Amino acid sequence: MLKDLGRTDHWLHQQKKNLQPEREKPVGMIYVSMSMAERFSFSIAATDGKARTGSISMLRGEIRTPAFMPVGTAATVKAMKPETVRATGADIILGNTYHLMLRPGAERVARLGGLHKFMNWDRPILTDSGGYKVMSLSELTKLSEDGVEFQSHLDGSRHMLTPERSMEIQRLLGSDIVMVFDECTKNGATRDETQVSMERSMRWAKRSRAGFDSGVDHAAKAALFGIQQGSLDKEMRAASAEALIEIGFDGYAIGGLAVGEGQQAMFDVLDYAPGQLPADKPRYLMGVGKPDDLVGAVERGVDMFDCVLPSRSGRNGQAFTARGAINIRNAKFAEDLGPLDESCGCSVCKSYSRAYLHHLIRAKEILGAMLMTEHNIAYYQALMAGMRAAIAEGAFAEFARKFRSAYLNP
Repeated sequence: MLKDLGRTDHWLHQQKKNLQPEREKPVGMIYVSMSMAERFSFSIAATDGKARTGSISMLRGEIRTPAFMPVGTAATVKAMKPETVRATGADIILGNTYHLMLRPGAERVARLGGLHKFMNWDRPILTDSGGYKVMSLSELTKLSEDGVEFQSHLDGSRHMLTPERSMEIQRLLGSDIVMVFDECTKNGATRDETQVSMERSMRWAKRSRAGFDSGVDHAAKAALFGIQQGSLDKEMRAASAEALIEIGFDGYAIGGLAVGEGQQAMFDVLDYAPGQLPADKPRYLMGVGKPDDLVGAVERGVDMFDCVLPSRSGRNGQAFTARGAINIRNAKFAEDLGPLDESCGCSVCKSYSRAYLHHLIRAKEILGAMLMTEHNIAYYQALMAGMRAAIAEGAFAEFARKFRSAYLNP
């Protein structure tokens, strides 16, 4: 169409061991997608309904799916050391192209040996393209067919970000999974606006493909993911998927969601969007989300996620637990000697009380942000491990039911 656009119980009992970055045991191969096997391969070990579990293999290590990627915006997952992030069970993190290109600068990171060396993370890194962040600063941007001219929020300097420049920046950073440059359609856009935006993103995807491939040495070691757009429109998402498949990518992201449309609207799209993308490639839902968002999306066939929520919420005193989110600032926790989550096996829940964490956050002590963030990232990784195990056992529906019963009705 656009060819010319050139279980929770199981989890609660197993959580401690699931926190460790152990290798999943395959239970029968269904799909294997090879793209220079030493560079990138995706295998699905088991399915349960639409839910899938498997792994992505890359030069820097294995990524077990479904996977949650902690967000390391400016070459750091805020309030955490890289080794602590890894100890929670994270196989991959995300870096932010927009922030890193402005500070310290992609060229400087390259001179210093690349992002992995710079931040002491030796496993895969996915970098976003910068497009979403630029679009979120719409009052500082000027959009054209060529790309986006924007004003730095740091010093007011002007920059031009194009598909080619985005590929160059991600190459300089040494990204393992590169995202195409796209325009994230705003929530509430008209159908015509959505169409124009989606078609532009598909043209940019084609240019991103060419720009990525031009970096021969990097392209031989990295992967490139396309991004499906089309807002809440099924036909437009189908057209976007068709255009991306024609270009050809190692994986496919579902973009343009988690931008204010609400969970049910997002789930309505996820009822069909993953199925519009190749079954033998990873499917990545960008910028999502809350724990119940993750379970619902995995239920619908999504393999990868990222979100700032666990770290940002942790710094602000919110902890995610098996029985829902809690605000540790609340006075009722001032003399509570219990752990954040009785079912959690993370080091924070083993060693620190709610009363102590309440004190740290109320006193604005740095340690409070560190411990709360560590717990939240560990909780997210345990949730993903629980889902992987449930899918492998053919028990995902029961896992999801028990999760929702505890999490949404604490």
